[in-house]
Amino acid sequence: MKVQNPFRVAFVATLGVGLGIVLIQSVQTLSTILLYIGTALFLSLGLEPAISFLERRRMKRWLAVLITVLVILAAFTGIVLMIVPIIVDQISQLVVVISEALDQGVEPFLADIREWVGGVFPYLDVDQVFQYVTDWVNSLDFAAIGESVIVFGATVVAGLAGGFIVLILTIYFTASTPNLKAAVYQLVPASKRARFIDLAEQITDSVGYFVMGQLSLGLTNGVLSFIFLSIIGAPFTAVLAVIALFFSIIPLVGTLTGSAIIVLTCLLPGVGSPGTALAAAIYYLIYMQIEAYVLAPRIMSRAVSVPGAVVVIAALAGGSLLGLLGALVAIPIAASILIIYRQVIIPRQNER
Repeated sequence: MKVQNPFRVAFVATLGVGLGIVLIQSVQTLSTILLYIGTALFLSLGLEPAISFLERRRMKRWLAVLITVLVILAAFTGIVLMIVPIIVDQISQLVVVISEALDQGVEPFLADIREWVGGVFPYLDVDQVFQYVTDWVNSLDFAAIGESVIVFGATVVAGLAGGFIVLILTIYFTASTPNLKAAVYQLVPASKRARFIDLAEQITDSVGYFVMGQLSLGLTNGVLSFIFLSIIGAPFTAVLAVIALFFSIIPLVGTLTGSAIIVLTCLLPGVGSPGTALAAAIYYLIYMQIEAYVLAPRIMSRAVSVPGAVVVIAALAGGSLLGLLGALVAIPIAASILIIYRQVIIPRQNER
């Protein structure tokens, strides 16, 4: 390429680089807002199957949207009014128990567990393991942990404010979904519009069924956990049931993580016992098998099936990029890519 004016070329190139830097910084500055918008779109697609169900019953869309939103708000408000006072009370008790356990030290607590394990498993040498656990717990910096708890509380408050914003955006996107789709479809050339609409509808349906399926699995785990934990006399049943509900919404590792937290909570001295923790561990081992092989296949039957390896890779990649939301959104995105791969790329390759 022959350069007539090096100064002008360098100036234009500098402007281009500067514009790129400004765009990148703008995206970083607006990352929180973009995250809210993406979450709201994701949730609005999740409500679409329920709205479509009402529309098939000869109900106008505005009425179907209104009923769906009112039902969700009523359910959310009812859950908050019924559970939050209990949860606040039990969290206060939990904080007191943990504080007392820290004041007393971990040696008596670990000694009780060692005695119980030694009685149940007489041939297991647990002295070395418990000595390692005792040294590790005593080496913890509880002052730093307390500061982390304060930071976590501030994060929760900010999350509640963000949740309200997401709720408003979700209601708006749900009400205007057809208009948004029509506006996007108009950008596609008329010759390819029908095919594009067909693929887009399959993708949005898959995302919607995925969201509804995850919420159903979370609700199932929360209700069953509350019933079982109440039967075995576990401490803080309402708090632990809510933990089970929300962690089950997280794909791949959510149920396992929530179950581990619940089992460890059942080991707290003064309120729990090793027997209660063992019963909870056995229950969640059985429940995870039922969820994986019975509940999830039935609930997710209308969503696009994604191979296990793709689920793992997508969840890890999404979690690394956008945290929890990224892990949630990554699997529907992977399903969408699979739809395009199966119905667009492979047929084109077969035609060549």
